[in-house]
Amino acid sequence: MYFDLYNYIEYLEAKDELLRINEFVDTELEIAEIADRVSKSHQGKALLFMNNGSKFPVLINAFGSDNRIVYALGIKNIDEIPAEIDSLFKNLSAPKLSLWEKLKVLPTLAHISEWFPKTVKMKNPSCQEVVMPSPKLGDLPILKCWSHDGGRFITLPLVHTKDVETGMRNVGMYRLQVYDDSTTGMHWHRHKTGAVHFEGYRKAGKIMPVAVSLGGDPVYTWCAASPLPENLDEYLFAGFLRKKSVRLVKCLTQDIEVPEDSDFVIEGYIDPNEAFVSEGPFGDHTGFYSLPDLYPKMHVTCITHRKGAVYPATIVGIPPQEDFYISKAIEKIFLKPIQMLVAPEIKELFLPKEGVSHNIAVISINKTYPGQAVKIANAMWGAGQMMFCKIIIVMDSNAYSVSAIFDAIGKHWNPSTDTHFSRGPLDILDHAARQQGFGGKMCIDATKKSVEEEVNVTEPFTTTYIFCNEDNIPTAKTKLLVIFDNGIDISDFETCLWLACSNVDVAYDCKIENNSLIMDARTKFGKKDFLRPWPNVVCMDDKTIASVDKKWTKLGIGDFIFSPSLKYKHLVKNEGAEMNGDFI
Repeated sequence: MYFDLYNYIEYLEAKDELLRINEFVDTELEIAEIADRVSKSHQGKALLFMNNGSKFPVLINAFGSDNRIVYALGIKNIDEIPAEIDSLFKNLSAPKLSLWEKLKVLPTLAHISEWFPKTVKMKNPSCQEVVMPSPKLGDLPILKCWSHDGGRFITLPLVHTKDVETGMRNVGMYRLQVYDDSTTGMHWHRHKTGAVHFEGYRKAGKIMPVAVSLGGDPVYTWCAASPLPENLDEYLFAGFLRKKSVRLVKCLTQDIEVPEDSDFVIEGYIDPNEAFVSEGPFGDHTGFYSLPDLYPKMHVTCITHRKGAVYPATIVGIPPQEDFYISKAIEKIFLKPIQMLVAPEIKELFLPKEGVSHNIAVISINKTYPGQAVKIANAMWGAGQMMFCKIIIVMDSNAYSVSAIFDAIGKHWNPSTDTHFSRGPLDILDHAARQQGFGGKMCIDATKKSVEEEVNVTEPFTTTYIFCNEDNIPTAKTKLLVIFDNGIDISDFETCLWLACSNVDVAYDCKIENNSLIMDARTKFGKKDFLRPWPNVVCMDDKTIASVDKKWTKLGIGDFIFSPSLKYKHLVKNEGAEMNGDFI
């Protein structure tokens, strides 16, 4: 098992899953551009940038492959964890156990007690081996990831907060924009536990302590990114995965605890009475920029780090990126609790990369009665982070690929009777929603129909779907017609699916007409009924692309990889993170 992040790095090197880069690479844009090329090159390797202008190496793409996710979690196969969760739940909840069966469960309960995090007192914990005499965020190799980002961002932070009344801990992953050496923005959305804790301190009129750790055992990062149930301690889940307790130590200037093996700890506070600050823009995991908005300001009071610390980072953008592999593990591992607590008939959960985690979910079920698909969709929209999902497709065949999904849609979906609309919460980053964080939802029932659900379709379909540009809308009878802006390559299926999921508010941009579902996936900027700003697609600037091209052979990465941004440049309408009127 890993003692710290560097131990994990050594393991990845031994498995030929990591490359050390000794050539100088700038933390402003260049590291991100290289990582973007590698992450999109079929599970490319983790990268350790040794020479970046600071005294700390930068680790990126550490979770960016199926193998590295398994290595980070310390298992041989991702299916091990759901199987163990299943066994644990059955042992603890089985009814009418005999005395002997209850006695057999006792060792399991003893093991559970060993997984709880423990606060320890140590003279010189690893994460506090070096205390910066004058804490300066500028001493850390914090990245600027994309050309129109508002500045440098800490992208892989473990943000520790506590409930002001109960003291219950939360560890969330909320990006931090660096304003200067001692202040950052704190980008937590209103639905997140950190924001709930903040509201508690605001009502109590108290200063809110915060601690941000970086690195340590890689399992901490995965747990912080996972959609755990409310009030389940992330370090308890980490203890379950590691089969040992996480050791926590007190911060030096804030009443809060962090893992002893962290590489860096940034301690600070938020004053709820202080005015919010503008945070962003930021090239986000949707593939579009999240535009500036107001968030709390964090004041840094102390920075500590271990000797030989490594700075972990990640980038997000047009999929697939490193976060895609984290999401794949989440959908596998958290399927079992969903089956147990929400809908036992669910067989499989599939989140296509083009749906950027929250735009589309495909659910395979064991269907036994009419209307079950709609029931499942409503249940999932009420289950934790699944409430943000815009489009849910339900099928009773296996949802293992996009082609399998469209096959089920072609065979079993009748648009007029098997499409169900609703409204509810959407992700704050959904730029197509007419109202931020609220909009339309859609369930597509692609299950085999029972007798009660069968409908006679008098006019047969000639095809399952058609992608078209707005000046070339066909008249062919199709189940699904998706309309894109002129200039979009409608033969590029993956890009079209990503744009179709991203650019629609189901309540406004989808309609059933002549038994066809018509989706308007065009840019809404400048339309009369759309009043919000529209973001640009995330792409790297030409200067940075040329700079990385020039030094590629010195990097020792291998064969030349063209910048992925070149494929998407035609989607960018003007300079800047936000579209404006210059291109109309």
